[in-house]
Amino acid sequence: MKKNATSWLPSAIILVLLALVFVYGPGLVKEVNIGGVLSMQKAPEIEGIANWINSEPLKISELQGKVVLIDFWTYSCINCIRTLPYIKAWHEAYAGKGLVIIGVHTPEFEFEKNYDNVKSFVDKNGIKYPVAMDNNYVTWKNYKNNYWPRKYLVDANGFIRYDHIGEGGYDEMEKMIQKLLKEANSSLRLATTNVSGVQPGFVQTPEIYFGYAFARQNLGNAEGFQPEKTVDYKSAEITQNNIAYLEGLWKNNRDNSQLVSQSGKISLVYTAKSVNIVAGGNATLKILVDGKTKDAGDDVADGTVKISGFRLYNIVNSDASNRHLVEIGATGDFMLYTFTFG
Repeated sequence: MKKNATSWLPSAIILVLLALVFVYGPGLVKEVNIGGVLSMQKAPEIEGIANWINSEPLKISELQGKVVLIDFWTYSCINCIRTLPYIKAWHEAYAGKGLVIIGVHTPEFEFEKNYDNVKSFVDKNGIKYPVAMDNNYVTWKNYKNNYWPRKYLVDANGFIRYDHIGEGGYDEMEKMIQKLLKEANSSLRLATTNVSGVQPGFVQTPEIYFGYAFARQNLGNAEGFQPEKTVDYKSAEITQNNIAYLEGLWKNNRDNSQLVSQSGKISLVYTAKSVNIVAGGNATLKILVDGKTKDAGDDVADGTVKISGFRLYNIVNSDASNRHLVEIGATGDFMLYTFTFG
């Protein structure tokens, strides 16, 4: 095929751009995207932060020369919790080598906007890196983010060089951290961390929300969700998998269902290895799996969970991922936000 006489122009332009970037630094251009191989965008600023934990306020513009890992998370999210061993290990290994980790805590539920709740989780879980409480989603929107968790890796010149959504990708992320640190300081000697994190099992049941504004599917009860109303849910035959059933008087709130009667019940047929609930209040839960006291989660003692404070509670841990019926008998002041699975 005959070569077009002007086909050399795009290649020449690309070479000139790369030469300019090499000589004057990547700050010369806002974005370069060549065939998906090289993609650089200036990292948005961290703004609108309600509180900082473990740090004075930080700005990307003041961290030139540092490699910055921005981690969007929220403390009741099981997917975020499972990433913490890796992030903590990277902070310990690389903070002294030029890495700054900033956990941008962007709440899913109202209780996650509370400073004491977040600070208690940070302290309990040994998080030493800076945490920024992005209660009004300002930084979240700056980064055009829609996911928990999500990690952006920013190089020493302030450009995003790596972007990962969700769990996993830990080896790739650490290799990129090392690459960017060595770009900033070629004399560094770096050893890879050795972390054994919790791996989720086969999960067929999706996350289930109990707030009417968050719910992705209705309840199994004929009464369904009735926004801002207290509903008397009658005992119903469980005919559907992956759908929750309630019994008792429950107030339908925007982001949770709140027990109003002295006692109530939640039933669910699910397929997973572990079951968690995001809940709060001051209540006692009795947990049955397939009608028995078995496969106790980390927060279960003698078949019972004591609810005190707003957080994620692990209620079932099985040896393998299978189909089961979980029944929760609740008494006391109890607010249920979600089921999550692993």
